Amino acid sequence: MEPATFEIRSFVPYLHVADVQDSVRFYALLGLGLDSRFGPEGRPYWARMKRPGCDLMLSLADGPIDPASQAVLFYLHVDDVAEFRAEMLQAGLDDGGPYAGGSRAEFSRSGTVFEPTYPYYMPAGEVRVHDPDGYVLLVGQMGDP
Repeated sequence: MEPATFEIRSFVPYLHVADVQDSVRFYALLGLGLDSRFGPEGRPYWARMKRPGCDLMLSLADGPIDPASQAVLFYLHVDDVAEFRAEMLQAGLDDGGPYAGGSRAEFSRSGTVFEPTYPYYMPAGEVRVHDPDGYVLLVGQMGDP
């Protein structure tokens, strides 16, 4: 296969969500700011959120969202996973404790943050977060423990 001759300028995740406003509030906790939105005040049907190096589009889903069947995850890097987790808990996310697998009870509508793990590929730590629709964000800390 030949490499592309064009240059991709950006690659933007586009999520279908149950409530755009809820998702805007959740992703604002991660430092993304509302760039633009369409739809009535308090009930938008589309929004774009940004910060340097990050871009996300949210769109109101046409049907129900099944949190257990989200087949994509997002990877983020932070300087300190313990600090990140503490801030998410302080902001109101549910404390999921140690992650134990795919129980439906883990997918609360308010978001959940789990305890750090220390996998071989991220020895300084990694935290699992579920957004309001069950999308999984893995948040890792680069470097040595």
